This record gives sequence, structure tokens and C-alpha cells, in this order.
Amino acid sequence: MSSITESTSEAVSHRRWVKVSHWIVTVSFLLLAFSGFEILMVHPRLYWGEVGNELTPALLELPISRNHQRDTWEESKPFFDSDESPVSAARTSDELMFNQNGWGRSLHFLAAWLLIVPGVIYLLIGVFSGHFRNHIWPKRKELTAASVWRDVKDHLRMQIAPATGGPHYGLLQKLAYMMVIFVALPLAVVTGLTMSPAITAAYPFLLKVFGGYQSARTIHFFTSLTLELFLFMHLAMIIKTGFTQQIRYMTLGK
Repeated sequence: MSSITESTSEAVSHRRWVKVSHWIVTVSFLLLAFSGFEILMVHPRLYWGEVGNELTPALLELPISRNHQRDTWEESKPFFDSDESPVSAARTSDELMFNQNGWGRSLHFLAAWLLIVPGVIYLLIGVFSGHFRNHIWPKRKELTAASVWRDVKDHLRMQIAPATGGPHYGLLQKLAYMMVIFVALPLAVVTGLTMSPAITAAYPFLLKVFGGYQSARTIHFFTSLTLELFLFMHLAMIIKTGFTQQIRYMTLGK
């Protein structure tokens, strides 16, 4: 994703710890995307607030499984005489639901630790080694309207610099990496942990921060979707700038 104007005079290769953490996080992210989609298929509805189920209005319903828009219910009955009372109802159909929630949640939670542990190590090494300061944070002279617009035009015209074998990043690439590393991934992790009853039992303030379990789930979904869109763009730029060379530079090659 480097801009065509990016200088490649400095021969710097990717550090080994960057390569290792990159591929561990990649495997973890693919497992999370797979298991997360399976979990969403079981209940393809998003809500806002503390609670939500098929008997309450959804903020968004996704047509991704046979569990979509199931309305085979008897008349709902409130538990209490109040507008905010939880309700109950029996199903009127014997149609089988898609329900593979057990292994999906287990795989999702396990894969999350493959993201969190190397992610924290990557952040610590990146800060104390100067990796972020030298390669990720944009320099002050780069953050001008002219520089941003030039990089945007280069990308729209697909005028992308070829692979250099090291962290020679363009301005838009640096900004994208910053958003992923310091905003999107941490937000996905924290909202994911907020959906764990064991975590919120120990740290109940998380539910207050995100406005409830269902709000955290909705934020988690849209954050994850943003990360998946970044992944597709990342792969497109890798192919454009030389897929074979990029893979070699990020594995055993120099």
C-alpha cells in the first residue's frame, strides 16, 4: 500500500519479531473471522442496550442463515406489569434452527488469546524499540493536505510503489496501520471481552463503558467488519505491489 512517491533509499528489512507476530496474528484473525461468522449465523440480529432476543426489536438483522426473521411464535407474555418487562413466548414451528454455538464460541475465545498475547508483545516491543516511531507514525512534514491528496490520487490511479522488502510505508498506509493497531484491534478485543460473563463479573465497569452487553456485541461486529475490509484492501495492495516478493520479505526471505 506504499505510495509511489515513497523513498526506498534506505535498505531496511522487516525484523524477525515483526514477521513472527504478523503471521500469528494473521492465523488468529482468520480463525476469529470464521468462528465469529458462525456465531452470527446462530443469532443474526444486533441490538443496542443491555439485552435483546428474537422477541425484541433488532437494530439490524442479517440474512445469513435460516435463523433469519423467524416469526413462528405464539403471543408473547410479559413477566411483569411494566413496559420494560422481559417477555416469553413458545414457538409454533418445529423447523430446526441452525445451532452450532458451542464449538464456535470455544474456538472464537481460544483464537482471541492468539491475538491478544502476541499483540501485547508486539505493542511493547514496537514502543520501546522505536519501531512505531520510525516506521508507523507519520512524520510532521508528511501530514499536509498536499501530501495526503497526492497519496490518495496515487492509490485511486493504482500507482503503487513496488515491494521494497522493508517497512517503507506510504502516508495512507501509515494512517491505516495506526488505526488498526491502536484503535480497531484494541476496540475489538475489549468489546469481545465485555461479552464474556466471566470477564464482566470481575470488571463490571466494562458493561457501563459500552452501554450494555448487546451494545458491546454490536460495536464488536462493526469493528470486526472494518478489520475484515482492511484485510481485503491489504491483500489487494500486496498483489498489486508484487505478491511473491511481499510474501518472501515477510517470511524467510531478505
